[in-house]
Amino acid sequence: MDTLEEIVRKYYETDYLNCSETIIHAGNEYYQLGLHDEDMKLLGGFGSGMYIGSTCGTLIGSVAVLSKLIIETKAHDHLDELRPVISSCVRNFREAFGGQNCAEIRPKFHTKETRCLNTCLLAAKVLEKTVSDYGLAKRAE
Repeated sequence: MDTLEEIVRKYYETDYLNCSETIIHAGNEYYQLGLHDEDMKLLGGFGSGMYIGSTCGTLIGSVAVLSKLIIETKAHDHLDELRPVISSCVRNFREAFGGQNCAEIRPKFHTKETRCLNTCLLAAKVLEKTVSDYGLAKRAE
């Protein structure tokens, strides 16, 4: 079975998705979230920090994956579990990247040749750590 990083690489390089789309597509496949292609289009506008250099699209995609893993009804019904997981993910992300905004991250991780692939791969590791730390994996083995 492919690793999350291998799946990220496939979606980013082969399907030419943006960073946020890559994480939600890869997370959907890896964690068997049951999202449809139409659902995942919702994250398209979050690439490149919502195209203004704001919060990195990979972090937004990661939060979306975590939300899908946790929430059964609506966020307010699951705040006791959701809040610490999301806080941990953001903290881990900031530690790994030195910030959370695309404008801070892009100069360090983006290259003309690979674009934001390195960002997507590192974000996948942060996501996996968060999922593992909280025992959230619902993957079929």
